[in-house]
Amino acid sequence: MRNSVLNWSDFGPITLVVVQPTSFCNLDCDYCYLPNRHLKNTLSLELIEPIFKAIFTSRFLEDDFTICWHAGEPLAVPIDFYESAFPLIESMSHQYNTKGYGFCHSVQTNATLINDAWCDLFKKHSVYVGVSIDGPAFLHDAHRKTRKGLGSHAATLRGISFLQKHEIEVHAIAVLTEDSLNYPDEIFNFFWENGIIDVGFNMEESEGVHPISSLNKSGIEQRYREFMGRFWELVTQTEGKFKLREFETLCSLIYADARLDHTDMNRPFMIINIDHQGNFSTFDPELLSVKTETYGDFIFGNVLSSSFESACHTEKFWRVYEDMQAGVRSCRETCPYFGVCGGGAGSNKYWENGTFRSTQTNACLYRVKCVTDLILDQLETLLLN
Repeated sequence: MRNSVLNWSDFGPITLVVVQPTSFCNLDCDYCYLPNRHLKNTLSLELIEPIFKAIFTSRFLEDDFTICWHAGEPLAVPIDFYESAFPLIESMSHQYNTKGYGFCHSVQTNATLINDAWCDLFKKHSVYVGVSIDGPAFLHDAHRKTRKGLGSHAATLRGISFLQKHEIEVHAIAVLTEDSLNYPDEIFNFFWENGIIDVGFNMEESEGVHPISSLNKSGIEQRYREFMGRFWELVTQTEGKFKLREFETLCSLIYADARLDHTDMNRPFMIINIDHQGNFSTFDPELLSVKTETYGDFIFGNVLSSSFESACHTEKFWRVYEDMQAGVRSCRETCPYFGVCGGGAGSNKYWENGTFRSTQTNACLYRVKCVTDLILDQLETLLLN
């Protein structure tokens, strides 16, 4: 199907492969979008070879890429799993990665299970470690609880202390809720005082099994602008030592006079997402495990029976792809922020607006528009002074 209109240059290149080693998470965060995080489904080592044969032989592989172990808590599977999986991936690379593209491993973890043994694994295989922690305990523990309803902050900090003891860089992601907006100083001071100086903010989103965000209220936009304004003041006082992802990304585009035409979440097969059964999807990683009334699920194939390229010829893929691109075109034609946004993420459009064929979301308002306005105002003030 669709052979006559397929333009391969519109797809890829692969930059990120998100692999789900398990659907299970030992925490039960109240803002999580994943529907099956209570199920202890685990990726079989027998799937490693077909997964990475598909990656290394794909026409979409054109450069170095990252393998991110995510979606569920990746450390809920034994260390032995990775000690076996990593050499298998290397073996697949030697066999099929004929152009010698490089790759690295990363994990996104709640850090509660990290100990010396995990740190030894991370160092042995040069694994990039992202830790989810929402700032001080009173904010973190309000949402990131164990399955018994207890706070997880102390356990996460303990895991971070192991990383720091082993001199492994800590890259943090903090979810901002309505409550967070009252405490920019407390959040900044927590990270700064604990030596965590590479941070990114994720918004509490309306997504998947979490349909209502605390940020979807009147008055939030102004509070968010004030929060980010204060955070800018605090970050700039460190003279470049503290890096906030949102500031770094947009400042880089502005300083380089660069503009985006798309993002890796709305251009197919820049991101490949693979679940514990070998099912694969593309676009936003958040789409892999959810089902919708409009599209059903977003699984486009399985590595045991189909290639990424063959999925591009299916009606299911094209329905999603065409709707996604229609939304991107509308953003390009109507939004002055398009060059620093690239058309946004389809999952946010679907969950907030009910269709990929839409434009503004709260996610783009907070992540892009508010931050861009702030940075441009600050740069203009610097130039005038």
